[in-house]
Amino acid sequence: MTELYDSEDVQANHKRSLRRLAKAIALSQGEFSLILVSCNYPQLQEQMAKLLKELSSVEIQEIVLHPSVKTLYTTIQKTIEDQQPPALMVFGLESVVDINQVLTSTNLVRNQFRKQFAFPLVLWVSDEILQKLTRMAPDFKNWATTAIRFEVPSNQSVEWTAITA
Repeated sequence: MTELYDSEDVQANHKRSLRRLAKAIALSQGEFSLILVSCNYPQLQEQMAKLLKELSSVEIQEIVLHPSVKTLYTTIQKTIEDQQPPALMVFGLESVVDINQVLTSTNLVRNQFRKQFAFPLVLWVSDEILQKLTRMAPDFKNWATTAIRFEVPSNQSVEWTAITA
């Protein structure tokens, strides 16, 4: 896939998405906002998250969900304790065993997110998780703007070289 990341169009799209994500995080400082980032490739997620942290002026905390997680809200609450981070990125929803339960409970306690979390919450999701979120947590998902996408052309294999922001 040398062509994939060497493709100027793909690099330009990724840079635009990174800038859009950094801007959304910066504009949401001090208040809850839900930012969905759709990316189907873990290596690409990792690379884009790293570039985002370099590009963003906001300090971004990260958590990776354990497959046994039962709720998103309490997992975040326990992770941050009483420290409100400037921004929080959550990875690993696609590895959660009982994802339907997690998404359903997230929708039920959605108002707690706004009441308790005064920071942008960035959820990295695959297309499959995004569809489940739409189906199982529609009220929660509706708080997000259109998902920011990092895509790989479907006609190309997934091997890559680094790109820069």
